[in-house]
Amino acid sequence: MIRVISSIVAFLSITALYSQNPSGEVPKLVVGITIDQLRGDYIEMFKGTFGNKGFNRLLNSGLVYNNVKYDFPDLNRASTIATIFTGANPSYHGITAEKKYLINQNLEVSSFIDDNFMGNFTNEKVSPLPLKVSTIADELKIASGGQSDVFAFAPDASQALASGGHAASGAYWIEDIDAKWATTTFYKTRNTVVDQHNRGQNALTYTINSVSWKPALNIEKYDAFPYTKNRYAFQHFFVNTKKDNVRKFKESPLVNKEVNDIAIKVLESNSLGTRMNPDFLALTFYAGNYSDALDKNYSVEIQDTYHRLDNELARLLDAIDGSVGLENTLIFIVSTGYFVEHEVIPEGMVTSGGIFYPDRSQALLNMYLMATYGRQQWIKKYYNSQFFFDHKLLEDNKIDLGEFQSTAAEFLVQSAGIQDVITSHQMLHGAYNNTVQYYRNGYFKGVSGDLFLELQPGWNIKEPESNNTQRVNNNAIASPVIFFGKGIVPQKINRTINATDIAPSVSYRLRIRAPNAADGEILKELF
Repeated sequence: MIRVISSIVAFLSITALYSQNPSGEVPKLVVGITIDQLRGDYIEMFKGTFGNKGFNRLLNSGLVYNNVKYDFPDLNRASTIATIFTGANPSYHGITAEKKYLINQNLEVSSFIDDNFMGNFTNEKVSPLPLKVSTIADELKIASGGQSDVFAFAPDASQALASGGHAASGAYWIEDIDAKWATTTFYKTRNTVVDQHNRGQNALTYTINSVSWKPALNIEKYDAFPYTKNRYAFQHFFVNTKKDNVRKFKESPLVNKEVNDIAIKVLESNSLGTRMNPDFLALTFYAGNYSDALDKNYSVEIQDTYHRLDNELARLLDAIDGSVGLENTLIFIVSTGYFVEHEVIPEGMVTSGGIFYPDRSQALLNMYLMATYGRQQWIKKYYNSQFFFDHKLLEDNKIDLGEFQSTAAEFLVQSAGIQDVITSHQMLHGAYNNTVQYYRNGYFKGVSGDLFLELQPGWNIKEPESNNTQRVNNNAIASPVIFFGKGIVPQKINRTINATDIAPSVSYRLRIRAPNAADGEILKELF
């Protein structure tokens, strides 16, 4: 009841502001920019290499919230972007990760897999249908009777589909083998500008072999880290003799230029923001580590990435100003809220933690369950810090799922390195506390497992099917949320907002219905 009353008060307050303030006018163009792994501390540390028209223009002339949080575990670029554009947590929108495990087929697939649709310029069969709720762009399409144009461009399919939504005029990503701009036949129209770009001689598929990444500035300018051991004039190539050359390209700042190039072409050729109904452009950029850098976490490469990202933001803002006018555009910039660290512990140094081996944990757990319930293979799979049980086997043996999960959790939680084990039965039917609610927000029926493992900070996860080791860090990565453009009064707000607040706030600014599962608050400073 208190929440309902608060919402009514907020609605009436914002309505009053609209009646007094011309900033309530609807923008002609909305540009939603997600920057994967953007860090607020890095923006501050690297600002000496920035110009005046990128980050500095946004921070000085925008409405800036100092941090955004996502209220669910295991953040990744698919689940976070889906949350930004739907205003809902994975428990509603259905996208828990980039990939999911199909328990009945024993198969790992894209979270957006859809065999009913073919790919254009790709063999991937995907669609936005696994996104179970509407997005900002979907609601804009509905409100405009289909007249608004909506385009999404991103390095990867999950990013493009999550931000573009179901009703997009087009959602495009860089295909992992040929590096063409790909899409799905779910979208009934194809953009001629993108098709012409793919077939042109300047397409990435034809130029990636000759592209190299070198520092954009004198190497001495990249002096933000006192811990950088290798301050060197690096040069990275992306020749196709390596099967992962496109993936490596997507880890470089050059991918941001590629996204910007095609987005600006479509912005200008499609005359976005110049008609009666507002249009929507969703872009995803990259600001994470480069896996081949000599210094894993304090590299020259990450500093160059931010410098180049600043240049691309400046170029995009200038292009928008020249075609639509920044005064007619609402822009929001938000991070995915996590950062993939490539930590290297010096040889001989003793630190807290240890190594968690999921395959060994699975074997021990199954032995215990055999001793308790009979000699059967009760566990189907360990995947993404979750255990999946054989539900048919449990049904055939008339074993209660909730009791079985509880027995397994009580055994596992005693293992070294495991902080807590949450069962799906707890999340769906049990007594709630903050931890259970947090995991419940990231749980989706039919996709998520039976047990969720929370490991202690400092422990390393040694995945059984790869040579990758992931170190558990629970420290939050602070990153600003910026609103810029039409009617925005420059302010710096020292407050953490929830990622679910963004979609309903942008929707209210557009005077359209919020996405149908949006659960956030409307940001009053926007009005």
